[in-house]
Amino acid sequence: MRTIQYTNQVSLRFPSRSANEAFARSAAAAFAAQLDPTLDELGDVKTAVSEAVTNAIVHAYPDTLGNVELKLRLYPGNQLEIIVRDWGVGIPDVEKARAPLFTTGNEERSGMGFTIMESFMDTVKVRSTVGKGTVVTMRKRFALRAGGPA
Repeated sequence: MRTIQYTNQVSLRFPSRSANEAFARSAAAAFAAQLDPTLDELGDVKTAVSEAVTNAIVHAYPDTLGNVELKLRLYPGNQLEIIVRDWGVGIPDVEKARAPLFTTGNEERSGMGFTIMESFMDTVKVRSTVGKGTVVTMRKRFALRAGGPA
């Protein structure tokens, strides 16, 4: 089986401080700009990244600082892959965590993070191991426009 290789990639690692969520959003939008997205598509990317990174910051490291990694890859066919990884507490029951309104956070948390990611991305995959962390992989295909990248 042949694996399709990405055409461009960037990786960022940052501390799980809430201020870094805005940085991750902006970095993802800047990288995705290579695909000539519409403003709506760019908004979708920013929202999904915001949710994934916020989940890592709030839930993976509830009582400490840790690292969050944002990896962005471009694939042929105008496809963007976004990977958000942490090395935190992990998710004991991923299916339960993906259910709308479920949260392990306080009353300020809506429990809609995964639902929001799924509504803005074509695919969302979640792998998690308790005590070792979580990897969220999202993909979105952008419409090809005249004069845009191939």
